[in-house]
Amino acid sequence: MRWPFRVITFVIIVLAIFGCTTTQSKAPVQPHKRDLTKGTYYTVKKGDTLYAIGFRSGHGYKRLAKWNNIPPPYKVYLGQKIKLFRGTRYKKSQKKKKYNKKTSSISINKKRVLRLYWQWPVQGKILRSFYATGNKGIDIAGHIGKKIRAAESGIVVYSGSGLVGYGNLLIIKHNYLYLSAYAHNRRLLVKEGHKVKKGQLIAEMGAGVDAKPALHFEIRKNGKSVNPISYMPK
Repeated sequence: MRWPFRVITFVIIVLAIFGCTTTQSKAPVQPHKRDLTKGTYYTVKKGDTLYAIGFRSGHGYKRLAKWNNIPPPYKVYLGQKIKLFRGTRYKKSQKKKKYNKKTSSISINKKRVLRLYWQWPVQGKILRSFYATGNKGIDIAGHIGKKIRAAESGIVVYSGSGLVGYGNLLIIKHNYLYLSAYAHNRRLLVKEGHKVKKGQLIAEMGAGVDAKPALHFEIRKNGKSVNPISYMPK
């Protein structure tokens, strides 16, 4: 059976229009960058905390608080612009020298605060070393649902999934120098503001890189990522 020329032309036009609409409906999605190390300013989005922004930028919350005049408890608001670089207000060298003379000596109590006794958050094979992750922590193998424990005592300063590339993430502040991070969890068992003890159950393992069960674990000193192997017991 031969179709009339007009019918064939109409069918071709309909298919072309339908094809265009389906193609346009699938708009490309560009994920947010995992880190903010190259930026100068960051606009606070829903669910952000200064601890999380400091973690992503590599500067740490303490520096960002100083650079942006944010007092404790370091709250940020939606749409706020956070400066990710040091300003010019620290050029008063004389006052800085006088201040350093008074605070250069560290008391015994402060030294005790800085001394942390880490433990492994989970037992398992190292899937990716510190250098394999681009100096951003290590990946520890396990199985889905395996118990994740706090590597040291501290306060939960982030609990959520707002940092793209980390999945369900926990960040624990141990003192003014050290943070630890636990990423790619199936379930988070503690919330922001909770005090946790060393060895306390805080999460359940989920799927990490390449959909393999793993915990991505980081330790950050003064905002910069350090090799967790150097801190963990053998």
